[in-house]
Amino acid sequence: MINRRLLLRTTGGAAAGALGAAALSSTAAAAEPAGHFAAHHPVDPDPTAGVTRTLLQEHPSPAQGWEAVQTLVQIPRHKESGRHSHPGIEVGYIIRGDVLMEFDDRPPLRLRTGDPFFIPNGVIHNARNVGTVTTMMLSTYVVDETKPLVTTY
Repeated sequence: MINRRLLLRTTGGAAAGALGAAALSSTAAAAEPAGHFAAHHPVDPDPTAGVTRTLLQEHPSPAQGWEAVQTLVQIPRHKESGRHSHPGIEVGYIIRGDVLMEFDDRPPLRLRTGDPFFIPNGVIHNARNVGTVTTMMLSTYVVDETKPLVTTY
């Protein structure tokens, strides 16, 4: 059995998130006079800082080799989960907050308090808090029990 509690405590997405923030800032900086962008938009050295995934429950699935895992994900204002995927589906619900769910293979999806969402098996995504409060998401996964719950990029 995989120790999901250990996997949930660390996202490992800080490096990927920092690279994404650096790429975004360099693109935006190219459109503004030198020094102007940096003075008004400091680069966050760790855009995933403070993001937590709390394991709520974990149960064997009726399908052999799979399990159901439920977490409470909290993303502070101006932070993000970091690009990641799961070895199965994610069915979620925004308890509180505003999220821009970004995908590698499709347009982003704006989610608000009360919105449900679904992420297919293996799809790389990033949940960016674009609201004014700490976002709270209830996420339920049906995943391959032999693989880590979260793979970061």
